[in-house]
Amino acid sequence: MIAFVEGTVAQVGAGFVVLGVGGLGYKIFASAATLSRLPRPHGRAVCEANDQPRNGETVRLHTHLQTKEDGTTLFGFLSVEELDMFGLLITVSGIGPKAALSILATLKVDHITNALLTGDAVAFTKAPGIGKKTAERIVLELKDKMADSALPSGGAASLSAPQDGEKQEALEALQALGYSRSESLRAVLEVAQPNMPANEIIRLALRKM
Repeated sequence: MIAFVEGTVAQVGAGFVVLGVGGLGYKIFASAATLSRLPRPHGRAVCEANDQPRNGETVRLHTHLQTKEDGTTLFGFLSVEELDMFGLLITVSGIGPKAALSILATLKVDHITNALLTGDAVAFTKAPGIGKKTAERIVLELKDKMADSALPSGGAASLSAPQDGEKQEALEALQALGYSRSESLRAVLEVAQPNMPANEIIRLALRKM
Protein backbone atom coordinates (compact mmCIF):
# COMPACT_ATOMS: atom_id res chain seq x y z
CA MET A 1 0.00 0.00 0.00
CA ILE A 2 1.23 3.52 -0.82
CA ALA A 3 0.70 5.71 2.26
CA PHE A 4 1.91 8.93 0.65
CA VAL A 5 3.76 10.29 -2.35
CA GLU A 6 6.23 13.14 -1.89
CA GLY A 7 7.70 15.02 -4.81
CA THR A 8 7.63 18.15 -6.91
CA VAL A 9 4.61 19.22 -8.93
CA ALA A 10 5.21 18.47 -12.61
CA GLN A 11 1.66 19.04 -13.87
CA VAL A 12 -1.72 20.11 -12.54
CA GLY A 13 -4.64 19.09 -14.72
CA ALA A 14 -8.40 18.81 -14.50
CA GLY A 15 -8.92 16.72 -11.38
CA PHE A 16 -5.37 15.42 -11.07
CA VAL A 17 -1.76 16.29 -10.30
CA VAL A 18 1.45 14.64 -11.47
CA LEU A 19 4.20 14.49 -8.83
CA GLY A 20 7.75 13.89 -9.95
CA VAL A 21 9.57 11.42 -7.71
CA GLY A 22 13.02 10.08 -8.59
CA GLY A 23 12.52 10.38 -12.33
CA LEU A 24 9.01 8.93 -12.24
CA GLY A 25 5.73 10.80 -12.55
CA TYR A 26 2.83 9.70 -10.34
CA LYS A 27 -0.60 10.73 -11.58
CA ILE A 28 -2.77 11.35 -8.54
CA PHE A 29 -6.44 12.31 -8.61
CA ALA A 30 -7.47 14.90 -6.04
CA SER A 31 -10.30 17.21 -5.03
CA ALA A 32 -10.52 20.76 -6.33
CA ALA A 33 -9.75 21.99 -2.81
CA THR A 34 -6.44 20.10 -2.74
CA LEU A 35 -5.49 21.03 -6.29
CA SER A 36 -6.14 24.72 -5.67
CA ARG A 37 -3.51 24.75 -2.90
CA LEU A 38 -0.74 23.16 -4.95
CA PRO A 39 2.11 25.21 -6.48
CA ARG A 40 2.17 25.47 -10.28
CA PRO A 41 5.42 24.44 -12.00
CA HIS A 42 7.13 27.36 -13.79
CA GLY A 43 3.79 29.16 -13.90
CA ARG A 44 2.46 26.75 -16.51
CA ALA A 45 0.47 23.52 -16.47
CA VAL A 46 3.58 21.46 -17.31
CA CYS A 47 7.34 22.01 -17.65
CA GLU A 48 8.63 21.67 -21.19
CA ALA A 49 11.64 19.53 -22.05
CA ASN A 50 13.92 22.58 -22.57
CA ASP A 51 13.05 24.18 -19.24
CA GLN A 52 15.99 24.74 -16.94
CA PRO A 53 15.42 22.72 -13.75
CA ARG A 54 15.12 24.63 -10.53
CA ASN A 55 14.36 23.74 -6.94
CA GLY A 56 10.61 23.30 -6.69
CA GLU A 57 8.46 23.12 -3.61
CA THR A 58 8.13 19.57 -2.33
CA VAL A 59 4.57 18.39 -1.84
CA ARG A 60 3.42 15.40 0.19
CA LEU A 61 0.05 13.87 -0.67
CA HIS A 62 -1.46 11.22 1.58
CA THR A 63 -2.87 8.62 -0.77
CA HIS A 64 -5.57 6.02 -1.19
CA LEU A 65 -4.83 3.26 -3.70
CA GLN A 66 -7.83 1.83 -5.52
CA THR A 67 -7.33 -1.46 -7.33
CA LYS A 68 -9.85 -2.64 -9.94
CA GLU A 69 -9.85 -5.11 -12.80
CA ASP A 70 -9.04 -2.36 -15.30
CA GLY A 71 -6.09 -0.98 -13.30
CA THR A 72 -5.06 0.96 -10.23
CA THR A 73 -5.75 4.60 -9.33
CA LEU A 74 -4.19 6.88 -6.74
CA PHE A 75 -6.18 9.53 -4.90
CA GLY A 76 -4.25 12.14 -2.92
CA PHE A 77 -4.92 14.64 -0.14
CA LEU A 78 -2.84 17.28 1.58
CA SER A 79 -4.05 16.23 5.04
CA VAL A 80 -4.56 12.86 6.68
CA GLU A 81 -7.96 14.08 7.88
CA GLU A 82 -9.10 14.53 4.27
CA LEU A 83 -7.79 11.08 3.41
CA ASP A 84 -9.63 9.51 6.35
CA MET A 85 -12.87 11.23 5.42
CA PHE A 86 -12.50 10.12 1.79
CA GLY A 87 -12.03 6.53 2.98
CA LEU A 88 -15.12 6.83 5.13
CA LEU A 89 -17.29 8.32 2.39
CA ILE A 90 -16.51 5.61 -0.17
CA THR A 91 -17.79 2.97 2.25
CA VAL A 92 -21.29 4.29 1.62
CA SER A 93 -23.21 2.24 -0.94
CA GLY A 94 -23.43 4.16 -4.18
CA ILE A 95 -20.65 6.63 -3.26
CA GLY A 96 -17.56 6.18 -5.39
CA PRO A 97 -14.32 8.16 -5.45
CA LYS A 98 -15.73 10.79 -7.82
CA ALA A 99 -18.69 11.55 -5.53
CA ALA A 100 -16.45 11.54 -2.44
CA LEU A 101 -14.09 14.05 -4.09
CA SER A 102 -17.08 16.20 -5.01
CA ILE A 103 -18.17 16.29 -1.37
CA LEU A 104 -14.65 17.11 -0.14
CA ALA A 105 -14.38 19.86 -2.74
CA THR A 106 -17.58 21.42 -1.39
CA LEU A 107 -17.40 20.81 2.36
CA LYS A 108 -14.43 20.94 4.73
CA VAL A 109 -13.74 17.88 6.86
CA ASP A 110 -15.05 19.50 10.05
CA HIS A 111 -18.24 20.54 8.26
CA ILE A 112 -18.79 16.97 7.05
CA THR A 113 -18.15 15.69 10.57
CA ASN A 114 -20.66 18.09 12.08
CA ALA A 115 -23.22 17.27 9.39
CA LEU A 116 -22.91 13.55 10.15
CA LEU A 117 -23.07 13.99 13.91
CA THR A 118 -26.13 16.26 13.68
CA GLY A 119 -27.87 14.31 10.91
CA ASP A 120 -27.79 17.27 8.51
CA ALA A 121 -28.36 15.57 5.15
CA VAL A 122 -29.08 18.88 3.42
CA ALA A 123 -25.43 19.89 3.78
CA PHE A 124 -24.36 17.10 1.42
CA THR A 125 -26.77 18.19 -1.31
CA LYS A 126 -24.58 21.25 -1.83
CA ALA A 127 -22.02 18.98 -3.51
CA PRO A 128 -22.52 18.52 -7.28
CA GLY A 129 -24.06 15.16 -8.11
CA ILE A 130 -25.34 14.49 -4.59
CA GLY A 131 -29.14 14.39 -4.45
CA LYS A 132 -31.47 14.25 -1.48
CA LYS A 133 -31.74 10.45 -1.33
CA THR A 134 -27.97 9.99 -1.64
CA ALA A 135 -27.37 12.60 1.07
CA GLU A 136 -29.80 10.85 3.40
CA ARG A 137 -28.06 7.53 2.75
CA ILE A 138 -24.69 9.08 3.62
CA VAL A 139 -26.01 10.27 6.98
CA LEU A 140 -27.81 7.01 7.66
CA GLU A 141 -24.76 4.84 7.00
CA LEU A 142 -22.09 7.06 8.56
CA LYS A 143 -23.71 8.77 11.53
CA ASP A 144 -23.13 5.84 13.90
CA LYS A 145 -19.59 5.31 12.63
CA MET A 146 -18.79 8.96 13.20
CA ALA A 147 -20.32 8.92 16.67
CA ASP A 148 -18.23 5.87 17.56
CA SER A 149 -15.08 7.66 16.42
CA ALA A 150 -15.60 10.63 18.75
CA LEU A 151 -15.23 10.48 22.50
CA PRO A 152 -18.24 11.68 24.52
CA SER A 153 -16.31 14.63 25.89
CA GLY A 154 -14.46 15.44 22.69
CA GLY A 155 -17.13 15.72 20.04
CA ALA A 156 -15.96 16.33 16.51
CA ALA A 157 -12.67 17.78 17.75
CA SER A 158 -11.63 14.29 18.88
CA LEU A 159 -11.15 13.33 15.25
CA SER A 160 -8.18 15.68 14.94
CA ALA A 161 -4.67 14.45 15.49
CA PRO A 162 -3.35 14.96 19.04
CA GLN A 163 -0.89 17.84 19.37
CA ASP A 164 1.18 16.27 22.20
CA GLY A 165 4.36 14.71 20.80
CA GLU A 166 4.06 11.48 22.80
CA LYS A 167 0.46 10.98 21.73
CA GLN A 168 1.35 11.69 18.11
CA GLU A 169 4.21 9.18 18.24
CA ALA A 170 1.90 6.55 19.73
CA LEU A 171 -0.76 7.27 17.09
CA GLU A 172 1.73 6.82 14.24
CA ALA A 173 3.10 3.61 15.80
CA LEU A 174 -0.37 2.06 16.03
CA GLN A 175 -1.12 2.97 12.43
CA ALA A 176 2.18 1.39 11.39
CA LEU A 177 0.98 -1.81 13.05
CA GLY A 178 -2.03 -1.84 10.73
CA TYR A 179 -4.75 -0.24 12.83
CA SER A 180 -6.91 2.42 11.21
CA ARG A 181 -6.38 6.06 12.12
CA SER A 182 -9.81 6.40 13.71
CA GLU A 183 -9.49 3.37 16.03
CA SER A 184 -5.88 4.26 16.87
CA LEU A 185 -6.84 7.82 17.72
CA ARG A 186 -9.76 6.72 19.87
CA ALA A 187 -7.57 4.30 21.83
CA VAL A 188 -4.77 6.85 22.33
CA LEU A 189 -7.12 9.53 23.59
CA GLU A 190 -8.80 7.10 25.97
CA VAL A 191 -5.64 5.80 27.66
CA ALA A 192 -3.16 8.69 27.50
CA GLN A 193 -2.42 10.60 30.70
CA PRO A 194 -0.41 13.82 31.15
CA ASN A 195 3.36 13.29 30.68
CA MET A 196 2.84 9.60 29.79
CA PRO A 197 5.61 8.31 27.48
CA ALA A 198 4.72 7.04 24.03
CA ASN A 199 5.67 3.41 24.74
CA GLU A 200 3.29 3.30 27.71
CA ILE A 201 0.47 4.84 25.65
CA ILE A 202 1.08 2.22 22.95
CA ARG A 203 1.07 -0.63 25.48
CA LEU A 204 -2.22 0.48 27.05
CA ALA A 205 -3.81 1.27 23.70
CA LEU A 206 -2.95 -2.19 22.36
CA ARG A 207 -4.56 -3.82 25.40
CA LYS A 208 -7.72 -1.81 24.78
CA MET A 209 -7.78 -2.53 21.06
